[in-house]
Amino acid sequence: MKLTGLFKVSLVTSALVLAGCGGDIEVTPTVNDTSVTDSNNTTTNNNTNTGGDNSGGDNGGNTDGDKEPVVTNPCVTRTVAGVEVQGDFRNDKHCYYDTSFASKALEITENITFDALPNGGAHVFAGALLIGENCDTSTGCAVPKAGPTLTVKPGATMAFASGEAIIRISRSAKIMAEGTADAPITFTSANDIEEFDITGTGPQFADWGGIMINGKGLTNQCTNAARADDLCNVPAEGIVSHFGGDNNADDSGNIKYAKIFYAGSGPREGGIGNDLNSLTLNAVGSGSSFEFLHIHQGFDDGIEFFGGAANIKNIVVTDTQDDSIDIDAGWQGKAQFIYIKHGTIKTKKDVNYTVKDDEGNKIVQTINAGTDGFMGNNGFETDGEKETGPEYDDVSPSNPTIANVTVVTTDGRSIRDNDPSQAATFDDAIRGQYYNTMFIKEDNATNGTACLHFKDSDAAKNAVANNLNFHSSVLACVANFTDSGKPLPEGQDYTTWWDNDGKSIILDKKGDVLAEDGFSTNPDSADITVEANDLKSLNDDFFEEVDYVGAVSNADTSSAWYKWVKEALELADKD
Repeated sequence: MKLTGLFKVSLVTSALVLAGCGGDIEVTPTVNDTSVTDSNNTTTNNNTNTGGDNSGGDNGGNTDGDKEPVVTNPCVTRTVAGVEVQGDFRNDKHCYYDTSFASKALEITENITFDALPNGGAHVFAGALLIGENCDTSTGCAVPKAGPTLTVKPGATMAFASGEAIIRISRSAKIMAEGTADAPITFTSANDIEEFDITGTGPQFADWGGIMINGKGLTNQCTNAARADDLCNVPAEGIVSHFGGDNNADDSGNIKYAKIFYAGSGPREGGIGNDLNSLTLNAVGSGSSFEFLHIHQGFDDGIEFFGGAANIKNIVVTDTQDDSIDIDAGWQGKAQFIYIKHGTIKTKKDVNYTVKDDEGNKIVQTINAGTDGFMGNNGFETDGEKETGPEYDDVSPSNPTIANVTVVTTDGRSIRDNDPSQAATFDDAIRGQYYNTMFIKEDNATNGTACLHFKDSDAAKNAVANNLNFHSSVLACVANFTDSGKPLPEGQDYTTWWDNDGKSIILDKKGDVLAEDGFSTNPDSADITVEANDLKSLNDDFFEEVDYVGAVSNADTSSAWYKWVKEALELADKD
């Protein structure tokens, strides 16, 4: 079945919206939103096979005589303001949901499920998918004790057609998107779906907004008094919503075996946009888990934590423009098996965005189609706190425990903001303990980029006080520390800090730390002269016992993690 002319015109408006931002960078997408505005009278029917009689027209008629067989609409149905709304079945394989089904003006308050569609079909959304009711408790509402759940089944593809299109999970709502190794879930741009790629350019960063989860965990963006009075309501970026609370064990659901591609725009209808990440975890508690994710080509951060204590494991981030893992506002979580690779891209279409000049004025900049550029700022951008002072001190600065990491940087400056590719930067009183980490930079001939950067004197103090340390780790970089970094106090130098009494080493080169496959740790490396920390001393069931430095071992190339990384890097190299 061919797309109708009307359908093509309607999609052009949304599919061509390109937006993206990070830091002070903002975007201005244009979106025509004709959604219903009554968000207080919405229900959901989980039966995804409940369409009415769709016979006739392009869907065919009955099986009598020469008529085509009846095609049942498999798209999800729900009720909005008393009216039943169902996705439109397109091309005998895809489900298209316009803004009468889901948008920034409609909150879905009942459970909703999206199954995998046969024949490579995708669920395609013109607008935002808002799960649960947002509440700013200062206005007199109360955050529900329990909310709806968005369930995405293994093998499902969820595609989004504009910068206005995000997934937002409100406080007390949940996302349960648990794929399998053989049937991962995909969250992507509508331009990644051939029938919806109106211009034929294909998908690119900033095509859609990404996934935002608002939790009820601790964040130091709220004062102690506000939290005690149940008035912790931190405004999230993008579509207005709020997060924060007093429960770091809060459960906002799980995402497992999933790909999040081409996200990171900032939605605003006819106005300035915001930073949006591929996956934003706003004060999400340890009741949630995020495992076996591949995040690719986002225009802002890969994963950003604003407080909370959510844990991540088996994560690959490739060719993301800004920071791969961004830690802030008191995150107390854990992470293991993180592979990050900065890369390059040739843009497929123009991207217009705004930045602030030296005087604070907003100016428009354009990345032209056909531009070759680098992707990636920091592998880890680590910030301890958003706010300081005694009125915020009930929440400690970020203090994660992170193990088995590989970050491969470039010599480039990123395509959006011209910032250097670094393995990690430390700021705002950050703390943390890293084990079996390997940071790699092969060349710095072009712009002198280094692997590590201290931006803040409080972070430097934490390093000297053993509150920020690396154990059994390898700095395999031709340049190790930026000259502009903050000096360590008490006369300690960076090399002594990293060496950590012989627990870690500095190579001053890439060396032979990677195996022949190009990504796993070389078990026969002459340069890796430190023994891996087996992590037993952490006494934490979250951390798997290991015998290697870096994110990936090639001892078992049939393992789920080895194959996940291999396939992710192969895909990124082709894009």
